[in-house]
Amino acid sequence: MQPSTLVPDGAEVVLESIRSDRSSITLLVHAARSQAICPHCQQPSTRIHSHYERNLADLPWNGIPVRIRLRSRRFFCVTPGCGQRIFTERLPNTLAPYARRTKRLNQTLEGFALALGGAAGARLARQIGILTCGDTLIRQLRRRKSILRVTPRVLGIDDWAWRKGQRYGTILCDLELHKVIDLLPDRSTAGVKAWLADHTGVAVISRDRANAYAEAAREAAPGAVQVADRWHLLRNLTETLQGILESKHALLSQAAKAVAQPNLASPQMVTATGPESPRPPTRGERVRESNRSRRLARYEAVMELVRRGVSQQEISRRLGIDRRTVRRWTRVGHFPERVRVKHGSSLDPFTEYLERRFGEGCHNARRLWRELCGQGFRGRDGIVRQWVRHLRPKLKQVGGAPLLPAKAKISGSPRQTAWLLLQQPAEAKDYLDELAGRCPDIGTCAAVAREFVRMIRERDPQAWYAWLQSAKNTALARFAQSLLRDEAAVLAALQLPWSNGQVEGHVHRLKLIKRQMYGRAKFDLLRLRVVHAA
Repeated sequence: MQPSTLVPDGAEVVLESIRSDRSSITLLVHAARSQAICPHCQQPSTRIHSHYERNLADLPWNGIPVRIRLRSRRFFCVTPGCGQRIFTERLPNTLAPYARRTKRLNQTLEGFALALGGAAGARLARQIGILTCGDTLIRQLRRRKSILRVTPRVLGIDDWAWRKGQRYGTILCDLELHKVIDLLPDRSTAGVKAWLADHTGVAVISRDRANAYAEAAREAAPGAVQVADRWHLLRNLTETLQGILESKHALLSQAAKAVAQPNLASPQMVTATGPESPRPPTRGERVRESNRSRRLARYEAVMELVRRGVSQQEISRRLGIDRRTVRRWTRVGHFPERVRVKHGSSLDPFTEYLERRFGEGCHNARRLWRELCGQGFRGRDGIVRQWVRHLRPKLKQVGGAPLLPAKAKISGSPRQTAWLLLQQPAEAKDYLDELAGRCPDIGTCAAVAREFVRMIRERDPQAWYAWLQSAKNTALARFAQSLLRDEAAVLAALQLPWSNGQVEGHVHRLKLIKRQMYGRAKFDLLRLRVVHAA
C-alpha cells in the first residue's frame, strides 16, 4: 500500500510519509493543489513566497495519539491593488486558520462537550487517546455558532428552575418536531414577548396557567390559539381541594379514627397480661419530637405576628419562612400535624409468615430473621428486630395467643383525603362515607371536582358551562372563577390534542444536563447543550 492511499480521494492534502514510535504516530503531509486563493480578493495565485511547517493534532488511531506535520506555503497575491500582498494557503475542509487541531478532531471534541460536558467529556476523550481537558472542551463549545432561529407552528412553553422557589427560566419546544428550540434565562412577560416578536408565525401556544405566559402570548402573538395544559388544570384542582380540606383537618382526623375503630378488637375479647411498662422512645422518635417542637414554636411565632396585624410578607421576611407557608398556616387556623407516610418494605412479602410465627410464640427477632433468610429474604436482621420491637409492647393475650394490631391505612391528612375524594378507591369507601356524613359540603365539593376530572380526561367541552353552574355554590367557586378568566384556553384544551406533556419531559432532561455541569452551568453553555442535543 502506498502512503498516499491513506488519504481519501479529493482531499486537500497529500500524505508523504508516516513516522511512529511507542507513544505517537506522525503523518507528514502537504497541500494537494498547485495554487491558492487569496482570502482578500478571492483570486488564484501560483507564485510561492516561502514554506513553513505546522504541527496539528488529529484523531487517534487505535488509542494512539496522531500528530500531523503540514508543510504549508505562503503565496504572493498577483492582483494589482489588492491589500493582501502575502497570504498563507487555506485548507477549509481540513483545518481553520491558525488552528492547532484538525476540523474533524474539533467536531469530535464538540460532540463530547455537547453530550457529556467538560470534565466527563475529557475523561472519555483520554480513554480513546485524545489528550485534552475539561476547560478545552468548554472553550470549544463556546466557539460554536449561535443557535439557528426556528419558528414553530405549535409552541410549547413552560418554566424550569435554576433554583426551586427562587429563580426560574423558560423552555420553548416545537411540539410537532418534539424538540427544544430555545431557552430563556427568566420567565418574565417581557422576555417571552421579545422572543415571540422575533418568531412570527406561531399558530398554537400550549402553556400552563401562568399569567406571564398568557399575557405575553396575547400581546406578541394575538392570532395564536392558546391551550391550557390539561395536567396543570388537574394539578390546580387538586391543590385547591387540598387547601379546602386543610381548614377541616380536625374533622378529617375524627373521621379516620371513627372508621379505624371497628377494626380494633373489642374490649370483651382482649385481656391484658398485666400493666404495660412505658417503652423508652427510639432515636427516630426523639428526632421527630424535636422537629415537631421546633415547628410548633415557629407556628406560634407566626400566629403571634398575625394577631398583631403584621402582613404575611413581613412575617416571611422576619422569620425566614416562605410566604406560601405563612399563608397556608393562616388559612388552616391550627397547628398542622405532619402525617408519616408508610412506604413499602422488603419485609412486606413475609409479613403473613411473621404474624403466624409470632402468634405461635416465637418472639426472637434473630431466629425469625434466620427463618426468613431460608425463604429468600435478603434484608438485614435489624429490619426484623425493629418489626418485633414495635409489636412487643402492644402484645395482648387472647387465650394464650397474641392479637396483632390492625394496620392503619388512612391517616386523614388533607393531601391523602384529596386524592381519595378524586379517585374513590374501594378500600376507602367507609372513610369517604363517614366524611360525607360529618360534612355534606365536602361530599358536594368532591362530586364537582370529580366531574371536572371527567370533563378533562374525556375532552368533553359540552359539559363546561354546566360544570361552571354546579361549582358556583361550592367551595370551588373561586377556582371556577379563575378558570373563567382563562376560558378560551381551557376550552381549547378540551378540543385540541396539544399539551405540555413532552415539554415536561424536556424539562426533566434539562435538569439532568444542568446537574452534570456542576459549577459551569452558565446560561450560554446550558442553552447550547440543551438545544443542540435535542
